[in-house]
Amino acid sequence: MEALRIISDEHKNFWRMAVTLEQVANELEAGASVAPAFFQSAFDYIEQFADRAHHLKEDDHLFRLMRLRSADAGPMIDALEADHRLASTHLIELRKEFAKARSGQQAGLVASLRDYTARLKKHITTEETEAMPLARKILTPEDWAEIDAKFSDNEDPVFGAQARAEFRELYHRVVSLAPESVGLGGHSGGVLDRSATPPVGDVLLRVTELESSYGRIKALKGLNLEVRRGETVALVGANGAGKTTFLRTLSGVQPMNGGAIWFDGEDISRVRADQRMRRGICQSPEGRQVFGPLSIEDNLRLGAYTQPKHQVPQDLERVYAMFPILKEKRKLPAGTLSGGQQQMLAIGRALMGRPKLLLLDEPSMGLAPLLVEEVFNVVKALKREGMTILLVEQNAFTALAIADRGYVLETGEITLTGTGHELINNEQIRAAYLGM
Repeated sequence: MEALRIISDEHKNFWRMAVTLEQVANELEAGASVAPAFFQSAFDYIEQFADRAHHLKEDDHLFRLMRLRSADAGPMIDALEADHRLASTHLIELRKEFAKARSGQQAGLVASLRDYTARLKKHITTEETEAMPLARKILTPEDWAEIDAKFSDNEDPVFGAQARAEFRELYHRVVSLAPESVGLGGHSGGVLDRSATPPVGDVLLRVTELESSYGRIKALKGLNLEVRRGETVALVGANGAGKTTFLRTLSGVQPMNGGAIWFDGEDISRVRADQRMRRGICQSPEGRQVFGPLSIEDNLRLGAYTQPKHQVPQDLERVYAMFPILKEKRKLPAGTLSGGQQQMLAIGRALMGRPKLLLLDEPSMGLAPLLVEEVFNVVKALKREGMTILLVEQNAFTALAIADRGYVLETGEITLTGTGHELINNEQIRAAYLGM
């Protein structure tokens, strides 16, 4: 199902583009000026990448086989393909309104931008929440082999290696021309940001009535929790509350005795740990667990063992850009790193798996206060990129301060939930965990 991962990665970039165009519409309405070259580059990117490459691949390969496998899929695919056909027409209208705006008539452009982005976001949501889950259910292994081969064909003239390089160049131009107040991930990028996800959206992870035991000792007692795409969710609690057991159960290392785990629309309760990682659940474990005798780079490569080999160099550079000290010391044994540097390595190793959901288990454990701040700055940066994060922490204040939502775990049960802000200001939590 590599094709679905590719499609989701492309959706993430389209979503960011849609959000940016919405923000630009707000800027225009407020009287700000935006460089004409930004619009020209953004429209070119949408036309060449979405309308010509992305849509064509889906129609010719994924949707064609879905029609063969299920008559019930027909109406939905009809609607999605109609969106694809009409996309170029909508873009032409957008270009026309842009031409009028250059003559001072901006109201039409603002309205067209909002209409276009609403259509785009609705289309992406339908594909992610309806079409892709259905494809997982109805397509055969032979179907996926055919689809994946087409999507990964580097010689394809429409979406091969050369075409992707051109798309990256277009994206870089859009980033460099975006207004400072809007941005598209900053001016230092230039490649498609394959980690960025849409703003908080549909449920990615849903855990219901989860139970897990160590012999006769029940560690998790009917735990319920959910994480939405783009969220940072904190799970806080005292030592022995069951936080690490929960993450181990979630990643498939610890057996579960009851309940269900749904991830990306699929029940993975009986899926092996390695297959959960392939689906996008990647963990930075408690205590770092780096392989001391191996080099730093070899540790990172181990995190990418489920990924296609041709992607590893690109992902290594991304991790090295985030943690320059790892690049500087990449040939040294991982055991020579300080505790803080080993934590960076553990997070980097998890990122090499291209996670849809990043699990961070006690990332501040055993670190000096200054290093704790540095590690959480990394978590904040990943959050800004839109990565979906489940953060397990005993350092409740720091975790809740950056979390969209939080859960409080006590002796294997969720006792309280709310936004990070609500929990920080909850008197019970302040007394029990924040020492206030």
